[in-house]
Amino acid sequence: MTLEAARQEYEALVKEVRRHNHLYYDQDAPELSDYEYDALTQRLKQLEEEFPELVTSDSPTQQIGGTVSAKFDKVQHTVRMESLQDVFDFDEVRDFDRRVREAGISPSYVVECKIDGLSVSLEYRAGTFVRGSTRGDGVVGEDVTENLATIAEIPKTLKNAPDFLEVRGEVYMPRDAFERLAKEQEESGRQVFKNPRNAAAGSLRQKDAAVTAARGLSIFVFNVQQIEGITLSSHQESLDYLKALGFAVSPRYARFDSIEDVLKEIDAIGTLRGTLPYDIDGAVVKVDDFEQRQLLGSTAKYPRWAVAFKYPPEEKDTVLKEIEVSVGRTGVLTPTAVFEPILLAGTTVSRAILHNEDFIREMDIRIGDTIRVRKAGDIIPEVVCVVRHEENAASFAMPTQCPSCGAPVSRQEDEAALRCTNPECPAQALRNLIHFASRTAMDIEGLGQAVAAQLVEKGYVQSAADLYTLSFEQLLTLDKFKEKSAQNLLDAIEASKKNNLDKLLFALGIRNIGAKAAAELAQKFKSMQALREASEEQLEAVDGFGGVMVQSLLDFFAKEGTADLLARLEAYGVNMQYEGEERGERLAGMTFVVTGTLPGMSRTQAEEMIVQNGGKASSSVSKKTSYVLAGEAAGSKLTKAQSLGIPVINEEEFLKMLQ
Repeated sequence: MTLEAARQEYEALVKEVRRHNHLYYDQDAPELSDYEYDALTQRLKQLEEEFPELVTSDSPTQQIGGTVSAKFDKVQHTVRMESLQDVFDFDEVRDFDRRVREAGISPSYVVECKIDGLSVSLEYRAGTFVRGSTRGDGVVGEDVTENLATIAEIPKTLKNAPDFLEVRGEVYMPRDAFERLAKEQEESGRQVFKNPRNAAAGSLRQKDAAVTAARGLSIFVFNVQQIEGITLSSHQESLDYLKALGFAVSPRYARFDSIEDVLKEIDAIGTLRGTLPYDIDGAVVKVDDFEQRQLLGSTAKYPRWAVAFKYPPEEKDTVLKEIEVSVGRTGVLTPTAVFEPILLAGTTVSRAILHNEDFIREMDIRIGDTIRVRKAGDIIPEVVCVVRHEENAASFAMPTQCPSCGAPVSRQEDEAALRCTNPECPAQALRNLIHFASRTAMDIEGLGQAVAAQLVEKGYVQSAADLYTLSFEQLLTLDKFKEKSAQNLLDAIEASKKNNLDKLLFALGIRNIGAKAAAELAQKFKSMQALREASEEQLEAVDGFGGVMVQSLLDFFAKEGTADLLARLEAYGVNMQYEGEERGERLAGMTFVVTGTLPGMSRTQAEEMIVQNGGKASSSVSKKTSYVLAGEAAGSKLTKAQSLGIPVINEEEFLKMLQ
């Protein structure tokens, strides 16, 4: 290859790898599998080795991780959070061992699972968790203390702890949590996280810690970054010590003196991939002795004392038997591939989500095709490509009518999803009903999933309005229902009529309108009628409302069937007015930041009280902040407030301000 040809390929590769780095690290939305990405970077490294004159300081091979988001305060890492050099076959592992020994070292190695998640730092002073941050670019990360504090496996206090301790761990989303989240996202028409790693990253970098808390994240700690007061001599000793302190440490770690034994362990870990409750994308091999590590040192990007062995994704071919189309709660039509069962990553699979019409068209997927399937992140089955078309196979077309109710389907310009236009579609009825009756919506006690399913199956309820027509006699026909339980449910339904307008708005399940947005709309417009008549400009004027939320409201009220649904609810006596307290003025003109764990209320409750009393609740501390309301483990926001001279108050002082 000539230098000019290499330069052209190199520049194109640099651009492509940078794009994928941005998607992976900064957007949590990768387009490539880890293996495909690794192939790109390996080719980039190969070109740099063959043509070193092409290498620049800003090459992706010289960088660590992603950029630091402006959403969070920055954290300067005292100890650099390095990434590891990837290797892809046993010969490369043997080469690593050879380089270590050529440095005059006779090593023992610790082998452990490489958890596929988001790397974080946890800091403890006198045994108390004081700060947590993402890796970022390895030098500067993001302060996500409040979000990390919601993870149950992270100890908030340590017994017999050193004066100062910084550990490194990997936040991950367990497979069962990821499956639940993916199902919820698919059914509600939201973009689905591609794999557990991106789900973990997206969940940890939420501005609302309550969202993080609901995602079921976990962590494994795998390294001591800094420690004061105690001397540790090896990696295995440090893991044993961290385990004794109460950390969930890196699973399945063991020490080996022979590189061939290391390879056997890598192979053994690889056979477990499909059976583990968490996602791994490789095995890590580390020199155990810390003094030997110091002698080996690091390159500009990687430590010389460790490598990460990357497993290729398991893929298998099978025959597509049919494509089923189902309807979710928000009316989204979701196609699913049904294929001949195959054993993949430890389990038998026969179905895979095809996402939407565009996905099917781009891959040209047809009934009878031989398709290639793998598990995204070794968990969710996905179609990789079409291997072979069946002779005379016809292209698949999504239905133009809802497969459940026969109503027309529609597609918005900026969306790939097809949606049923009928708000009373039977396929949506169950999911809509469960949401409508949930505690955060209309709070109808006794109307859970099992009862809702019976009501829909028996044809008693097709939309939320039908709840208010249920009779005592109908309820007695339900399984396990006696006179008392039937009357209790009728009483709960009757009581729900008195709920405030914000509860009803949220219960209606309008796309992109959550509980907070519903409350804001109810307080602003005071009645359902006024909200229905509101112009686009009036909706855009609501604090915090953007184009997507506004369009969702306009679409909902324009839908055929919405007017009838609301008319029926009103006729049955469901409250359509906002009857809450008007916002007070006690905190008018003040901006508060709530941080840490408060003794008597959640941060969300505190922020609601601030807004209700005319104040503004902010997520970040600045010179414009009036007060910081701080609880336990307040972290960097408290530190920043103190450095700026901003008043810090506790919960008791805050409540006195409201009197």
